[in-house]
Amino acid sequence: MMKPEKIAPGVVHEVPEDLKESLKVAPEILKLWNRLTALARNEWICWIISVKKPETRMQHIKRLFKDLSDGKHRPCCWAGCPHRK
Repeated sequence: MMKPEKIAPGVVHEVPEDLKESLKVAPEILKLWNRLTALARNEWICWIISVKKPETRMQHIKRLFKDLSDGKHRPCCWAGCPHRK
């Protein structure tokens, strides 16, 4: 049995459980995630956790998967993580 690939963290933010669970069942997306820089992963995490509604958060996770598949490295139209300052 293959050992599951580690999920790389962000800079300021920890990878939230719902994102971890989603990445664990999508090995190709997990590989793309782990290839991002720590700062880029941090931007995605912050973008995902910044919303209030669980359904919006799930939409953000789905968008992350699509955008990574399309070769994007950071959330589009996102001002950036305010917590890094």
